[in-house]
Amino acid sequence: MKRLAFFSVLAVLSLAAVAQSEGDKQLLLEEIEEEITGNVLPYWLEHAPDGRGGFCGVIRADGVGDAEAQRGAVLAGRLLWTYSSAYRLYGLPQYRRMADTMREYYIEHFIDPVHGGAYWTIDGDGRPLDPTKQSYATAFGIYGLSEHFRATGDKTSLDNALALYRTLDEHMLDRRHGGYFEAKNRDFSQLSLEGVDGRKDATKTMNTHIHVLEALTNLYRVCRAPEVEADIRSLIDILGNQLYDAKTAHLVIFCDSEWRPIENIESYGHDIETSWLLTEAAGELGDEALLAQIQRQAVAMTDAALHDGLGPDNAMCYEKNPRGLDARLSWWVQCETVVGCLNAWQITGDKRYFDQAARTWQYIRDNFVDHERGEWFHNTSGDGQPLKTEPKGSLWNCPYHNSRMAFEARKRLAAGA
Repeated sequence: MKRLAFFSVLAVLSLAAVAQSEGDKQLLLEEIEEEITGNVLPYWLEHAPDGRGGFCGVIRADGVGDAEAQRGAVLAGRLLWTYSSAYRLYGLPQYRRMADTMREYYIEHFIDPVHGGAYWTIDGDGRPLDPTKQSYATAFGIYGLSEHFRATGDKTSLDNALALYRTLDEHMLDRRHGGYFEAKNRDFSQLSLEGVDGRKDATKTMNTHIHVLEALTNLYRVCRAPEVEADIRSLIDILGNQLYDAKTAHLVIFCDSEWRPIENIESYGHDIETSWLLTEAAGELGDEALLAQIQRQAVAMTDAALHDGLGPDNAMCYEKNPRGLDARLSWWVQCETVVGCLNAWQITGDKRYFDQAARTWQYIRDNFVDHERGEWFHNTSGDGQPLKTEPKGSLWNCPYHNSRMAFEARKRLAAGA
C-alpha cells in the first residue's frame, strides 16, 4: 500500500489559506538569527583560535580549547565556510578576520603540496597525521574556499577551490560506474582496507555524495564552469536513482563500487537535508524541468522523514537500522529538519511545513542551546537528556549546521524573500 504523505500536497490550496503572515516569518527569523549571531558565532570566535594562527581541534564542554589535539579537515573547511558566509551576510570585520585566518591555515596545512587534495587530520603543529585522501574532506575544502571567494573576491581562494575540484575529479571519480570513491592513500593509490564505518566494501556513501553536491553547487555559483555543471547533473542523477529508494522516499546510505546497497538504514536527518540540497543544486542550474522533478522528490523525501522519524515532541530521531529505531537526538538533524521544512513550504505553499519548522526550532531552542556555557549541546541520550560532557568542538562538532540553518532561514524568511 502506498505510503500516506505526512502532509498531503495534492489539494489545491488558495493563497489566502496558505499565506504565512509576515509577522510569523519575522519572529522565527529573529529568534534563529539572534541565537546564531549572539551565541554560536561569538562562541567560536572566542574559543576556537589556538593563539598560533590556527584553531583548536577540540573544545571541551567547559569551553577550554585543546591546541594540541588533532585537527580535522572537515572542521577546518566548515569553519572557513561558516565565517566566510557570515561575513558575506553581515559584513562584520571579526567574521572577515576569522574567515581569512581559516583560509590561510587551510591552504598552508591541509592541502597536500605534493599530491594535491586535503589531509584528513593534522597534529597540533600542523603536520600531517592521517594523510589519507577522503572525498568528504575535500568537498568541505571546496565549499569553504569557494565561499571565501564569494564573500571577499579573493581569487587565491577560488584558485585553490578549483585545484581541489580537479584533484577530486582526477583521482576519486569512478569513471566506470559513476560517483566518487570514499578514500584513497595519500598518493591516491588504492587503500588496502576498503569500507567505511565498519561496513565491509562500503566504498561509496550517500553522505559523501550529498556534500560533494553541496560543494560543487557553491563552486558553480562562483565560476560557472561547464565541467562543474556536468558533475552536478551527474550527482543529481545519482541521488535520484542509485542512492534513492523511490518506494520509501529514503536514501540508500552505503553502497559498494557498483551501487549495490549495504545494510538497510533510514537516516532521517540526511534524507531531509538532501531534500533541500538537491533543490538548491537544481535551482542553481537554471533547468526548470529538472527543478520541477527535484522539487517533487524533495517534498516526498521531506514527507517520508517527517512520517517515519519525527517524534511527538517535534524532534527528529537519528535513524532506523536493522536493530530498530535509534531514538537519540542530534543537533544537526534538528537543524536540517528546520531547513527541509522551510524548503517544502516554499515549494508547496502549505503552511503546515512552516509550522513544523517553527515547532522543531522551538525544540532546539528549549533543549539544545547551552544557556550556561554557550554554544549547543550536540546530542541527547535515549531519554532526551543533553549529553553535557561532550566537547563543543571536535572532528564533527562544529558551527556549520546551526549557522547554515540561520543563513538559510535568512534567505527564505527575510522581507521580500
